[in-house]
Amino acid sequence: MVAPRLASHKGSKSLDNLVRESEAVRVHLATLTIVHDRFPTRAAYPFHLPLFQQTTTVPVDAPVTLFVGENGSGKSTLLTAIARRADIHIWENRERSRSHCNPHAECLCDCLDLRWTAGPKPGSFFSAENFRHFAELVDAWAASDPGLFGYFGGGSLTEKSHGQCNMAFFGSRYGVEGLYLLDEPESALSPRRQMELRDIIGRAASHGQAQFIVATHSPILLSLPGARILSFDGASVQPVAFEDTDHLRFYRDFFASLARTRRAAPAG
Repeated sequence: MVAPRLASHKGSKSLDNLVRESEAVRVHLATLTIVHDRFPTRAAYPFHLPLFQQTTTVPVDAPVTLFVGENGSGKSTLLTAIARRADIHIWENRERSRSHCNPHAECLCDCLDLRWTAGPKPGSFFSAENFRHFAELVDAWAASDPGLFGYFGGGSLTEKSHGQCNMAFFGSRYGVEGLYLLDEPESALSPRRQMELRDIIGRAASHGQAQFIVATHSPILLSLPGARILSFDGASVQPVAFEDTDHLRFYRDFFASLARTRRAAPAG
């Protein structure tokens, strides 16, 4: 099977050129500052993480910024805090009970300062964990307004697979001006669909109306040309080149080792 190409659709500008052009596009969110004096504690998550204690400014002034890091590094926590600080609604199922509640877990937003280029912008927060709840709400609303499905590719979102449901949302939502925050959107997506999402993000950002901040583990999304990658694996948030990410290095080493093993295996 021939692997799908990373280039754009035939007959249109390449994705590489579109994203390079977008580098000169005005972004909505120019500066993100973590104000340490507002920390309610330094003994509980997320405030006990050295990364938050030692990072003051997070450079998000790019059309596409990608957060990368190990599980528990704080990237999803910061993304959620940005949404709350920007007054972007987070669709959550609050009916689920928790055996333990950290009273400081949702306080990071109060410790952020956001500087906008031309005033706050609307947007959306996507989390694979919570999106199913949103899809169920859309179905409920569409019972009295069937035309609502037209905003999501037509038809019920809950009647699609998780991956199809997510792609229907991505394809319909990101043509609208705004700040878009995505938490591990590659969840439930095949590699081919991840490439489609990469294409959607790159093209939407190149038009100058949509700005994206994405927390991801996907090397496919991390390969988006022109995107700024920020690593959460050090003592502070730091820019990193795609070629230097641990995620790419891990996959590259894994497939190289697998190829050596298969070549060394006896035939038959």
